[in-house]
Amino acid sequence: MKTYFTFIKHLQATMLALSIVILSTLPAALVLAPRWFTDTTYFWLYATAHVTLFLVMLVRPLADIFRGVSWIRPLVILRKGFGVFSASIIVSFILAKVIVDPADYLSSLISPDYWSVNNLILLAHLADISAILLLITSNNLSKQLLGKNWKRIQRLSYVYFFGSALYVFFILNETLSLYYLIIITLVTSLAWLRNHGYVLQTSSLKTS
Repeated sequence: MKTYFTFIKHLQATMLALSIVILSTLPAALVLAPRWFTDTTYFWLYATAHVTLFLVMLVRPLADIFRGVSWIRPLVILRKGFGVFSASIIVSFILAKVIVDPADYLSSLISPDYWSVNNLILLAHLADISAILLLITSNNLSKQLLGKNWKRIQRLSYVYFFGSALYVFFILNETLSLYYLIIITLVTSLAWLRNHGYVLQTSSLKTS
């Protein structure tokens, strides 16, 4: 188990380091070398962001459901690393827009079109804003300054996940996002039932 924890610690550090590299290089690359980024490249970047976000949303409910499985609970630690990694990709695209024309992007935030429900664009923008807030507050300093409000902000991960997954499925017709939605909805519901006593524990069944 000690080796397992050491592996998780190193994986966490690796994901955070990669996130810093992405935030430091990807926005500039998107602006200065757009020819590098084909449709395939964009697809894999977004796919990577979505699959890591899926893992973030999956691990805690699994740990709550399978409390007796010792190797699952330590994986919850990785939610920070994988979450920051996912958000760093999405935020990099936003930063690229800011670099190109900061006035235009900032003014778009207060325009009615930005918050329009047409083509579910509102879901995409809510996911983007959630990714920004999650990325900014995913550190110990923010945790100390925000206190109890820190957990409330971290719940924006649900907005980030469901907003982006619904948009990708309905607008971009990406079937994999539907599977993500079904799985996360299922395990989150089961974890809620488990945590609120609606699912009987094995020990209770044996004694009944």
